Amino acid sequence: MTVRLGELAVRFGCRLRGDPQAAVDSVATLGSAQPGSVSFLANARYRRFLSTTRATAVILEPRHAADCPTAALLADNPYATYARVAALLHPLPRAAAGVHSSAVIAPDATIAVSASIGPHVVIESGVTVGERVVIGAASVLQQGACVGADSWLAARVTLCRAVIIGQRAVLHPGCVIGADGFGFAREADGWLKVPQLGTVRIGDDVEVGANTTIDRGAIEDTVIEDDVKLDNQIQIGHNVRIGAHTAIAGCVGISGSTTIGQRCMIGGAVGVVGHLTIADDVVVTGLTMVSRSIAKAGVYSGALPADEARVFRRNAARFRHLDEWYRRGTQGGGEPSDSESEEESDD
Repeated sequence: MTVRLGELAVRFGCRLRGDPQAAVDSVATLGSAQPGSVSFLANARYRRFLSTTRATAVILEPRHAADCPTAALLADNPYATYARVAALLHPLPRAAAGVHSSAVIAPDATIAVSASIGPHVVIESGVTVGERVVIGAASVLQQGACVGADSWLAARVTLCRAVIIGQRAVLHPGCVIGADGFGFAREADGWLKVPQLGTVRIGDDVEVGANTTIDRGAIEDTVIEDDVKLDNQIQIGHNVRIGAHTAIAGCVGISGSTTIGQRCMIGGAVGVVGHLTIADDVVVTGLTMVSRSIAKAGVYSGALPADEARVFRRNAARFRHLDEWYRRGTQGGGEPSDSESEEESDD
């Protein structure tokens, strides 16, 4: 698709510095761009590529305009503007409406005529599939599941019984929505499974990454509110509630009955203990362990960066002395000597 810069400026609310008749048909990074492509500058570390870019135009903030050797589309949020331009220039192919001959569909399922059902899909009794929904190959929609209009399920997505998916949702390959939560009661001779009687309700405009799992509720439902963005390989336990517009990076584990507020951002490999509440507008940096509720908006961290192994072992040994240091300090004693810490670190 080819679009003139003047049209892009009007469509996306940019101020254009350059020829409005110049045309672009693709997007590229500053370093790899060629004439006919549009690039963007959203991170200062890539500014060194700006002066030599061959792009026809660059999307950037007004404060960088003087350094741009090409046409410029000036925007307060260059990355968001780039996302809209990229979607316009590189639209995803639309699946043709219809049902593949290998799909297995229960007679009482309700499938919109405009929906696209791929090969080897299984749709069980009582399922509802809305207008223009795409169901990818080998996906399974169990009894009573519901998928809202314009949603897209990639290959091998599983919706367990009675799961509800809102409109315009995107579910990437291999994600499982509504499997039983980890609910077991301890008895003298083993474990007794606790029935998982709730379901999962996912709002509008939610995106769920590949191989992410969201467990159904034990009694009440697990709830993912509107516009939540979930990365790949996230585990969300039963009865969790995630507020609207929250984004969660890959490999996060959220234990059951946790409530996460709106507009939160949670970094990769964060662990969240169960039965906690996290306030709105909280940022948790990667690898943090959240072991108690967070009642106030802000940025929270709890991980140590990597260090040379001997230094890290020495510091780890000192961490084990913190309580002793505190008691010595309050009672007039001193800290453990470096030799004591060195001996422990070499164990």
